[in-house]
Amino acid sequence: MPDSTPAVATNRRHVHPHPEASAAVPSEVKSINLALQGGGAHGAFTWGVLDRLLEEPAVAFEGISATSAGAMNAVVLAYGFAEGGRDGARRALANFWRRVSHAAATSPLQPTMLDKWFGNAALEWSPAYLAFDLMTRLMSPYQFNPSNFNPLKRVLAQAVDFERLRSHCCPIRLFLSATNVRTGRVKLFGNDEVSLEAVMASACLPFLFQAVEIDGEAYWDGGYMGNPAIFPLIYNCDSADVVIVHINPIERAEIPRTAGEIMNRINEVSFNSSLMREMRAIDFVTSLIDSGAVADRGLKRMRLHAIAAHERMCGFSIASKLNADWDFLTQLRDIGRETASTWLSAHLGQVGHESTVDIRGTYL
Repeated sequence: MPDSTPAVATNRRHVHPHPEASAAVPSEVKSINLALQGGGAHGAFTWGVLDRLLEEPAVAFEGISATSAGAMNAVVLAYGFAEGGRDGARRALANFWRRVSHAAATSPLQPTMLDKWFGNAALEWSPAYLAFDLMTRLMSPYQFNPSNFNPLKRVLAQAVDFERLRSHCCPIRLFLSATNVRTGRVKLFGNDEVSLEAVMASACLPFLFQAVEIDGEAYWDGGYMGNPAIFPLIYNCDSADVVIVHINPIERAEIPRTAGEIMNRINEVSFNSSLMREMRAIDFVTSLIDSGAVADRGLKRMRLHAIAAHERMCGFSIASKLNADWDFLTQLRDIGRETASTWLSAHLGQVGHESTVDIRGTYL
């Protein structure tokens, strides 16, 4: 697939839903699309959100656009759903994150007693983290990791049968974002192209891992150009409801002072920038439709929703994105479940009828 927006139209396919998808469900099922951000270990928050949404029979999933850790959650959910419906998806996500924790258990990047004592779940007191942080600032991954070892690659290969996802049995449309290193454009991997390498490309942070090469092109983390991309859900899905699951806080009350805080805020701003540009475009089109300024009835009026716990996520530093300790992952999962439950109670009735997020107040 070339690196251009119109190409995503080739991902639209007719698929046969899993039997559970057509089982007895509430009279009004809300079909939604999901937009999942990336954020390292903080992706366990998204795990919790998805776990709670999968419990809700009134919610159905049509498409998922995702980046980095969001892409991993997306393929694990889709594979689990194809294998065993909602319960299968929940099991697959739980098993995946458990494997992530097991893989990290042998890493020197472990929270110390001081980290746990202060309750920030970060690694700032870890000598191994301090050494690793310095090394990544002075050397490239081609130097300090010439074998290009990435433990997550093995974990994901064990968790997902990608051939199964590429078959017509997958009931969910997938759009995984990566950044083309050479052109700087977003690359979307749809169901027909989804693979282990595609997910690793979507999650390839250039300061930590060597660029992932696919069909002669090199790719970095998709967060730089689409975190996540909304436009494939607009062009390729019937549902006009998009639920954005936020990991990276948009606003912070305090000005960052330390080097770590400044780097963290730079990452948050840069990884939110593409999403905010798309929100501006969606708001513009919505204004044209509402004002009657456009005669073309082909324009699609989107309904946007957001599940976020910005205040709580602001309490975690950039170092905590490398913390795959099981206690921390389950803490994030529980925050995600709680946040999703609150959102469902407050807004599920509005899905399918109106947006539940103020685009201008939140993104513009």
